[in-house]
Amino acid sequence: MSYNDVAIKTPEYVSLRFQSANLGSRAVAFIIDNLIVAVAQVIILILAVLAVGGFESFFSMAESGFLILALVIIILFIINYGYYIFFEYFNTGQTPGKRIVGIRVIQDNGHNITMLSSIIRNLMRIIDSLPSAYFIGILMVFFHAENKRLGDLVAGTIVVHERPGKRKETKLDKLLRERNLPLPNLTIDELSMRSVGPREWNLLKVYSERFTQVTEEERIRLTRDLAEILLPKFHINPETRTYAQLEDILLSLYVLLREEWDFE
Repeated sequence: MSYNDVAIKTPEYVSLRFQSANLGSRAVAFIIDNLIVAVAQVIILILAVLAVGGFESFFSMAESGFLILALVIIILFIINYGYYIFFEYFNTGQTPGKRIVGIRVIQDNGHNITMLSSIIRNLMRIIDSLPSAYFIGILMVFFHAENKRLGDLVAGTIVVHERPGKRKETKLDKLLRERNLPLPNLTIDELSMRSVGPREWNLLKVYSERFTQVTEEERIRLTRDLAEILLPKFHINPETRTYAQLEDILLSLYVLLREEWDFE
């Protein structure tokens, strides 16, 4: 199965584009993580054997031997599953193996994985590993359109590749950063989002990309013209805003909408 592009719509109505992790990258990460877990389990076993005075005592039929053996089994179980849960939740979806390979697990809505989802997806490894050698999990990842195993389907998660490094900052990026845009109090409801069509988006995109290139006189004209066309769709009256506010609102809308429209 090759890499698949996955479009994720966030609760904020922003469309994000990811590349799902295929069977090969997930397998490499799993092998690395399993080696780390195996080393930790061997260390625990050695410590347990030393604690009771050797192998004979450890595997003896005495009551204390059974208690120690049961305790060791519980600890090994916790390490085997707790390792993945701990790193996925506290390390934003990345175990050491996933970090080395460059993949991470996220929620289907694009947010970081929750503790409950991590617990569910990792406990489902018991079923994914049936009948042996992770057979069900391998088949699911290979044939599923988004490379999901059963644990991902139940937990509502997806494993994706890390996004590429940041692109070089443009003049517009610098301007947005200096103005602290998008405006934190500017939100887009679903109805307003649907009211924006290709024509409105193209006007906003051209306006924003040319913002730092045109003369002040032309920028003022473009800002006022576009504000009259676009802002009423977001229930904003241009006449009640200053010119500086109109600029900030239009540029903020560009930032909020470009993730949606750049992939259309």
